[in-house]
Amino acid sequence: MQILLVEDNEALATALLKSLQKEGYAANNVATGEAALYVIKTDTPDIVILDLGLPDLDGINVLKRVRKTHVDLPVLLLTARSGLDDRIIGLDSGADDYLAKPFEMQELFARIRVLGRRLNTSGSAQIKVGNVALDINNNLVSVNGNELDLSRKEFMLLKTLLENAGRVLTRDTLESRLYNWDEEVASNALEVHIHHLRKKLGVDFIHTVRGIGYKVNKP
Repeated sequence: MQILLVEDNEALATALLKSLQKEGYAANNVATGEAALYVIKTDTPDIVILDLGLPDLDGINVLKRVRKTHVDLPVLLLTARSGLDDRIIGLDSGADDYLAKPFEMQELFARIRVLGRRLNTSGSAQIKVGNVALDINNNLVSVNGNELDLSRKEFMLLKTLLENAGRVLTRDTLESRLYNWDEEVASNALEVHIHHLRKKLGVDFIHTVRGIGYKVNKP
């Protein structure tokens, strides 16, 4: 899952990125509203964490502009403005959730998991395709009820494929969900993860669409 953090406080942004990446998310940061709008337009993330106090544009204005083109993009407002009126304005402007500073990282992770569940078609904490089940809340994967041992990258890759079952995902799309912008990626890294998943799930579960990418078929 790719998360875009829009936060101009460098120390806070660095701390949040490290925590999100440690949780297995592909998290990237921009410090201005205009930069956020550009990224959302050119490489739409799965979730946006948006601070209201930005140096160029007010976060509410950024949110309103996002909603004109990305109605369903999950947006979590992150701000020091904790007044009721501010929360109402944010939610009425199209925010999916609101988290006031200071906050505990575990609460942020929990809210991200809730937003993440909305990305899959069932809207539940579990995604199941055939005999493969993925538990979002507990980061568990099982085949025929037998739990598998997956790395963080393998889990996130499988989650992306299951959430888009029936669709072909390009190599670039998958890599953007697995790696941060500044992360060095080996040319065969994606293929290695696919190979490991096939060994654990069965060679026919993930299909290669030659010249395009990969897909998981719906039952």
